Amino acid sequence: MNLLRSLPPVDELQNHKKFTQLMKKYSISKTRLTEWLSDTLQNVRERILAKEITKKDMKQSSITEMIFQRLEQHVIEQLKNNLKPVINATGVVLHTNLGRARLSEQATEQIVNVAKSYSTLEYDILAGKRGSRHDIVEDYLTQLTGAESAIVVNNNAAAVYLTLRALAYEKEVIVSRGELIEIGGSFRISEIMAESDAILVDVGTTNKTKVKDYEQAITEETALIMKVHKSNFDVIGFSEEVDSEELLSIAKTHSIPVFEDLGSGTLFDFKRRDIGKEPTVQEKVAAGIDLISFSGDKLLGGPQAGIIVGKKKYIDKLKAHQLARVLRVDKFTLAGLEATLKSYVKGVAKLEIPTVRDILNEKQNIHDKASKFLEGIRKQKTGFHFELREDVSMVGGGTMPTEQLPTYVVEGSHKTLTSVEIARKLRNLPKPIIVRIKDEQILLDFRTVDTEEIEEVIRGFVQIEE
Repeated sequence: MNLLRSLPPVDELQNHKKFTQLMKKYSISKTRLTEWLSDTLQNVRERILAKEITKKDMKQSSITEMIFQRLEQHVIEQLKNNLKPVINATGVVLHTNLGRARLSEQATEQIVNVAKSYSTLEYDILAGKRGSRHDIVEDYLTQLTGAESAIVVNNNAAAVYLTLRALAYEKEVIVSRGELIEIGGSFRISEIMAESDAILVDVGTTNKTKVKDYEQAITEETALIMKVHKSNFDVIGFSEEVDSEELLSIAKTHSIPVFEDLGSGTLFDFKRRDIGKEPTVQEKVAAGIDLISFSGDKLLGGPQAGIIVGKKKYIDKLKAHQLARVLRVDKFTLAGLEATLKSYVKGVAKLEIPTVRDILNEKQNIHDKASKFLEGIRKQKTGFHFELREDVSMVGGGTMPTEQLPTYVVEGSHKTLTSVEIARKLRNLPKPIIVRIKDEQILLDFRTVDTEEIEEVIRGFVQIEE
């Protein structure tokens, strides 16, 4: 049998019942499925010529059956979701690679409601005319922080860029050398400043910057004094920095605004729970800082966004700048952010917002979840061995880098699989489970695993042995 000659033509395969079944099963148009069928036929033809498919392979099924099997595999591959939910069993609350903050139920519900319908994104219901998307969350932000005004852009790097471009274009901005930080993705403050066409004037040294360093650097060309909160690293030992209050004193003398990039930023005071030393946005506003920027998807626990709060006269300049349109957020971000901020307004952030709740989670609660997993998995006949022990979780997302949150982890091994193999198999599940590896053991930290996900984790371990 000549395999190439036995390949059916496309029109014959189109009339096959399996073709119609695939169209219905995967809701694909005839035109698209025909294109993928042609691709599959070409692939089979090339593999026959390369002797990767032989007559021997045809003993188990007909050439037509093989083509449709390969076509269905191609359809599944084409239609799979590249962005998919995972179970985060690493214990890292703000895991940048896993999407950082999980949104609250209230936020996801609001996003879905807005997505399914037209919305008041830029429509003033009372006036019956065009409105401003800035108004959607501004009142919440001013109420929560005490600031006069606020604007939201698509991330904190954009917030910094807009502020520098709008207020310091071709003007000098004074920054401590010890605060020229690099944030995630190799973005550096100095490079963002260069892109904005602001002129960087770095003062002091890597480990020490003093009041006189700022005072000596001020000229007629100085537009801003910028302070960058070191949220993703700590400087210890022989070091000194000028705090916000001292900068304000200098700035007031010379009528120069102070802009502080808080990076992560938080509206919840974790210090009161003896977790970290992160200043709240409210504290910075109360101190008199003119402009403050921070992230929406880190400690705030909302969607990705860059939030700027501060004096109205400066925020108005940001809103009027052309870049405000370039960097603006869409209706989904605003819907998620509005719902997130409402949880703070109601005073229930620690109950409704997963990020806050997970950071504050007590060891006993984590112990209970881990124990529930152990109880369930031990009822299954698997080759895994698990042990419960104490460990620490990290906040993540470049936030509170030295803070260790007491936790319980389940340490696991297998009689034949290595830890790397187990982790890989768990990652390749329909709903991936992401774990840590330490000392040739896999670690599951249930700080970031919801109670509702425990049964899925159990099924995942059973499945990877099948």
